[in-house]
Amino acid sequence: MSAPLLETRGLTRRYGGLTAVEGVDFSLPQGQIHALIGPNGAGKSTFVSMVSGRIPESAGRVLFEGRDITALPAHRRIRAGMAYTFQITAVYGRLTLAQNIALALRSRDRARILAALARVGLEERAEQTCGDLSYGHQRLLEIAMGVAQAPRLLILDEPTQGLAESEIEGFNGLIRSLAGETTILLIEHNMNVVMALAERITVLETGRVLASGSPEEIRANAAVQEAYLGSA
Repeated sequence: MSAPLLETRGLTRRYGGLTAVEGVDFSLPQGQIHALIGPNGAGKSTFVSMVSGRIPESAGRVLFEGRDITALPAHRRIRAGMAYTFQITAVYGRLTLAQNIALALRSRDRARILAALARVGLEERAEQTCGDLSYGHQRLLEIAMGVAQAPRLLILDEPTQGLAESEIEGFNGLIRSLAGETTILLIEHNMNVVMALAERITVLETGRVLASGSPEEIRANAAVQEAYLGSA
């Protein structure tokens, strides 16, 4: 059996006396859409920030394609095939959509730029200044910036935040279309989106793994119901 695309072993992050993530063992097979859920403060963003190399771990290891990348900085992990969209939009507001995509690609290849924008339905806005976009469209642009890099692993942190219901339907279609091209780790509060897209779900609570399983198993899990789903 081949090694998982992404694996963490005992991943931990402490801030002084506070432990934000504690001893997380996680495995993500290639080609899977895997959702990471949990209440606010559960450690989801801290966990993926360690996975992507944006913050250092206090303990534990991160493996990518079977290789220990724990010591690699974020830009080296991007080169290895990771792309990460932030919980808060990280586009350049004074630049056009096309220029933002070009920066993500490190290329001015017009065909690739327009193809990336077309994936999220923004190709007609290529020369519009990003600062003029709605928040929801900025979120879609950031996803396009990630998709443009053709990553092995695409990490999406709260991607539907700020999207209208009609845009969420389009987002679900986009993720389904990407499923054959890349592996997706989805951090998401919208449980309708999670249940519609995820093949497996991991639930974090107070920085620890509470449960992991199929959507059906997670929905039926009494501990998850009490900690999260019952109040979601």
